[in-house]
Amino acid sequence: MFAIPTKWKITFAILFGAIFGLGAYTFQASNAVSYLSDSPKTCINCHVMNSYYSSWAHSSHARFTNCNDCHVPHDNVINKYIFKAKDGLRHATIFTLRAEPQVILIKEEGKHAVESNCIRCHEKQIENTNMTTYMNPDSEKFEDKYCWHCHREHPHRKVNSLSSSPNELSTETRKKE
Repeated sequence: MFAIPTKWKITFAILFGAIFGLGAYTFQASNAVSYLSDSPKTCINCHVMNSYYSSWAHSSHARFTNCNDCHVPHDNVINKYIFKAKDGLRHATIFTLRAEPQVILIKEEGKHAVESNCIRCHEKQIENTNMTTYMNPDSEKFEDKYCWHCHREHPHRKVNSLSSSPNELSTETRKKE
């Protein structure tokens, strides 16, 4: 190990303490532990997700699913947590830099995760329909069709902007729960 010169020990200790303290504060303030869970309330750690949470909470999906059931891959646990980490870091960066858009749009990787989860959960219903050409990767139409092209408001109602949900949970309501 290297030896720290005596005159730098106090400076090093203060610098190390400040970095450690800032890291601990950031970890606590961001509610970082909650991101390891599948709780839907984790998604409303960021206020811009309130309308999406509210639209889901008032849907039939709320009784059977959580956000990660739809928005995270389920092919294996490692892929699930890698996806959560990548997506979470992207979200944290956007929200920390205050660069969130007025309308949140799902990214391509997220679209594929949601689509595969729709198919995974609704496999029995899909087998009994003539709409399977939309879910067939060999179909010409597969690239431009997802389940939500027809099922537009499931499980979310149409959400146009951050303030578009009249039933969205306020900060005060969330604190009481």
